[in-house]
Amino acid sequence: MTASLPYLTAERVAELLSPRAAVEAIEAALRDGFDPATDPARSQVEVRHGHFLLMPSDIGASTGIKIATVSPGNAARGLPRIQGVYVLFDAQTLAPTALIDAGALTALRTPAVSVAAVRPALLRHTAPLRVVVHGGGPQAVGHTATLRSIVDGHREIAGLTYVVRRPAAYAELAGTDVHVVGAGTGEAERAVRAADVVVCATTARTPLFTADLVRADAVVIAVGSHEPDARELDSALLGRAQVVVEDVATALRECGDVVMAVRQGTVDVGDLVPVRSVVTGATALAVDRPVVFKSSGMSWQDLVIADAVVARATGEEESTLAY
Repeated sequence: MTASLPYLTAERVAELLSPRAAVEAIEAALRDGFDPATDPARSQVEVRHGHFLLMPSDIGASTGIKIATVSPGNAARGLPRIQGVYVLFDAQTLAPTALIDAGALTALRTPAVSVAAVRPALLRHTAPLRVVVHGGGPQAVGHTATLRSIVDGHREIAGLTYVVRRPAAYAELAGTDVHVVGAGTGEAERAVRAADVVVCATTARTPLFTADLVRADAVVIAVGSHEPDARELDSALLGRAQVVVEDVATALRECGDVVMAVRQGTVDVGDLVPVRSVVTGATALAVDRPVVFKSSGMSWQDLVIADAVVARATGEEESTLAY
């Protein structure tokens, strides 16, 4: 590693790549031929106060790895639960080319993948969009920003409701047409019933709401869990929905929402739709039932966004990735 190896801070990442550009980078990777099924599986290493998540990927001219730490006790310390660094390398020489704040990459790439997975449904109508977001952390806010960036100019977000366990702790999120309500309250149920889009970005391990609250034409995005025994959505909802996943094998290994629905017989594995099929137009999103996108996060997403960020930082017009 040379002394000149650049480090891109969270602030710099946000300056270099907008939420809309992040969605477009994800879509370009999938349309240009990358298959998420070829991505290496993440690994988890336990340490005394949490665990490491190691997420390597190798695409075209770049390769890289996200080293993330998960410390459940950090909330009490006033620190982020998840922290880390991304190391970008040259794919041929394996020489490191950049260090990037991992949290900033995650905050960009997770909502970018979510919105890319459901974008056709978001742009299907022009009526005002009502959005409910379960959670008030970086992913909750990031999904809101990314949704706005994609529907802007096509349809208005007329109402936004954050559903959290402690509304007073998230009072700063409230504003004109933006409400913060308590989880499990009548207000939260009514918001879900009326929602066009429901985002779940929490640490919950059991379903956040019942399937009957979700409209037949709603879009539901769930990104909060990546373990086979944790879920934010119940099996009944997945059973009545078209279910989109990043990759089928990954979903069956890491996505508890899908794993439990398959085990309980409400979802057939053969009906799961890979996000690549949606983005390339091979599969159309349903119009007569809810569309659910379940994500656990995959390594290729970080690499695509890291490469796009570094390309902008070095003044390149396009990503150096070749597919």
